[in-house]
Amino acid sequence: MLRKIVQLVILFIGGTVGYLFIPDLIHFLNINGTPEWLINGYFGAVLGALILYLSLYLFVDNIVSFIRLAEDTLVKFPVTDLLFGTVGLVIGLMLAFLITVALNSVEIPILSSVLPLILTLFFGYLGFQVGYQKRDELMGLFPGSKNTKKSAEEAEEEVHGKLKILDTSVIIDGRIADICQTGFIEGTLIIPEFVLEELQHIADSSDVLKRNRGRRGLDILNKIQKELSVKVEIYEGDFEEIQEVDSKLVKLAKVLGGFVVTNDFNLNKVCDLQGVDVLNINDLANAVKPVVLPGEEMGVQVIKDGKEQNQGIAYLDDGTMIVVEEGRSYIGKNIEVIVTSVLQTSAGRMIFAKPKLMEKAL
Repeated sequence: MLRKIVQLVILFIGGTVGYLFIPDLIHFLNINGTPEWLINGYFGAVLGALILYLSLYLFVDNIVSFIRLAEDTLVKFPVTDLLFGTVGLVIGLMLAFLITVALNSVEIPILSSVLPLILTLFFGYLGFQVGYQKRDELMGLFPGSKNTKKSAEEAEEEVHGKLKILDTSVIIDGRIADICQTGFIEGTLIIPEFVLEELQHIADSSDVLKRNRGRRGLDILNKIQKELSVKVEIYEGDFEEIQEVDSKLVKLAKVLGGFVVTNDFNLNKVCDLQGVDVLNINDLANAVKPVVLPGEEMGVQVIKDGKEQNQGIAYLDDGTMIVVEEGRSYIGKNIEVIVTSVLQTSAGRMIFAKPKLMEKAL
């Protein structure tokens, strides 16, 4: 979209310049036998637009990148710093103008032509730096400004801190809806439009499994919007220069200063490397699992044999796997076990235990 806008602006500028100057240029050249339509202003507008567009066609991407860089810089710049820096810049330019008017009365060619430009640049830079560096002291001149500044900063941190940007995997996973329902997720959920497009693409897949996952994700979003009290916003912007959805999420999190909510291990690592805050649903699930200590007793049902000889496998209600030593003979039975050790891995928690009956026999 921005690329098209830049192209239209180039055409407009070229057309305007052509309309104003090309007919005069042709008339100035005074070419014999020049048709009347060549010195028409509308022909000049079309010719000027084509000349400028073809001249800058190869530089359109560079212009778009520069505009995006300036946009990202201004978005990240604190409002207070930008405001006082701009005020200082305006005051500096006003001082430069007043000094220039005074110097115009002195009939020295160098002073009247070169010095105004130097004064404008110097006082403009100096005014911006003074306004930016002294913003805290300037705000202290206004009654109640300290409280206002503090509340403004807290409000800004509160707004940015509560933005939660959902990725595709966490939407399809579905647990985000349950977490929002319990109230552990506060603030605004941001759903980027490019994530919705990816979900729709998955839901339209010819593969049955992918299609079901995509439709499940859309149902989860519908539930969050209509049944839960959490605020949901659709981010309609896009980063056309970036192809991967995960990279777009990281970029959006940097621009908005929010959290990326995911259960994707690789996306989590990328966010950590780029300094983006992450809320990982899997980390939350591991954190809230019941704490089990060696020596505790619990009742489990052994459902299958393990990898090692005579091992049995059981599971807790939250999916935690329990490896029961000498438990193969108890497959299909409910038994009491004693925890011997607990192993925490990146994939989750694993508990090792042995039958209580065996402990009594010893």
